Amino acid sequence: MIEVEHLTKRYGRHLAVDDVSFTCEPGTVTGFLGPNGAGKSTTMRMICGLATPTSGTATVSGVEYRRLGNPGRQIGVLLDASAQHAGRTGRETLALAAVTMGLDTARVPERLRQVGLEGAAARRRVRAYSLGMRQRLGLAYAMIGDPAVLILDEPANGLDPEGIHWMRGLLRGFADRGGTVLLSSHLLREVEVVADRLVMIGGGRVLMQGDKAQLLGAAGTLVRAADPVALDALLDRMGVTGSRCADGGVLVPAGPQSIGQAAAESGVVLLELRAAGSGGLEEMFLRLTAKSELEEVSR
Repeated sequence: MIEVEHLTKRYGRHLAVDDVSFTCEPGTVTGFLGPNGAGKSTTMRMICGLATPTSGTATVSGVEYRRLGNPGRQIGVLLDASAQHAGRTGRETLALAAVTMGLDTARVPERLRQVGLEGAAARRRVRAYSLGMRQRLGLAYAMIGDPAVLILDEPANGLDPEGIHWMRGLLRGFADRGGTVLLSSHLLREVEVVADRLVMIGGGRVLMQGDKAQLLGAAGTLVRAADPVALDALLDRMGVTGSRCADGGVLVPAGPQSIGQAAAESGVVLLELRAAGSGGLEEMFLRLTAKSELEEVSR
């Protein structure tokens, strides 16, 4: 389990992470989302003990990462696939990790096979690896100690479609066996497929979190009218407060039927009327992050 409580990080006057709290439960994949500069990587670095919080705490199985004994056997981390010794082979990289953790190196061939780097690929120097191969090696490194928790930052970066499909099955299988996965990625469609829970941040703050199905199912109704002013007046008469989207539509916390009927009775011409959740995670991401950016500008 990963528990993040009121995590905050300042760099001088810059507030990179602002009172972030969330929990990742065993048996689940949590999608950790946000635009560039939102604070995702800083948060993950604090969880993994690579950055010191200004305030707040982050624990893995109830213990701060820096206080874990032999942490690689409890939590697997992949934050930068390029942070590997270029002169070592893939096999040497994993063998050294196994020795460092006090593990039998006999498990190395199986881990390499698991990520598709057996045979000649295992004997190749890391400097000759493609980015996708480095990602696979990074995943093998993260899992060499049979940890119960995985923290992965953009693990699909550089993978081809087959590789992305493979990684989805790997992470889903890990969680289904009781593991905990915190996954940061810009590939929203893939996150939507594999994740059980979502945490979205923007401007260093949590914008939304919860069960994926509930969040997408409770997104409301997206309305777009030929006359936006008339639509605003209609919603005001209905006593409903909508949120303006970056593309000009309005997200309304009411059902499509009630909005459509009221618009017809008032003569308001609608250009679009649909359940917002039908646009999936990508639409929710764009709407929430656009709203967050507007709030940042207005501060």
